[in-house]
Amino acid sequence: MIRLTAFIFIAAFALSGTPVNASEITVTEGQVRVPMPGRTVTAGYFTINNNTSEAIKLLSADSAAFERAELHQHTHQDGVMRMEHVSHIDIAANGSVSLQPGGLHLMLFNPVQPLLAGESVMVVLRFSNGQQLELSMPLTEMPRR
Repeated sequence: MIRLTAFIFIAAFALSGTPVNASEITVTEGQVRVPMPGRTVTAGYFTINNNTSEAIKLLSADSAAFERAELHQHTHQDGVMRMEHVSHIDIAANGSVSLQPGGLHLMLFNPVQPLLAGESVMVVLRFSNGQQLELSMPLTEMPRR
């Protein structure tokens, strides 16, 4: 009888449409650029997908591989491109936001050890809905211009 009750409970939960540990937020296309020689600042890029019916905010990020991480955006004012720190990044319900060169991005300051292309670093993202994602992001070379 106990086995039957347990089976019914598990089956009912599985069919309820609420998966265990459902990921409300996913991140794709993640990468962190290796700093240019002699530089101590670099950037991280990725796409955040909000798979919920509520708008959320990316509040912060950090990485043990860097002394500091900040959310930034590029803006154009009076013909000059500027980079500004932002307090959060909005992600619409059932929407996505891409952090990419020339737009929103993650700034990473002062690597704590040498970084090599092909390796990866851990990055933690914190969201307004309480979710926290720990991501392994590959290190990539700066593209040649």
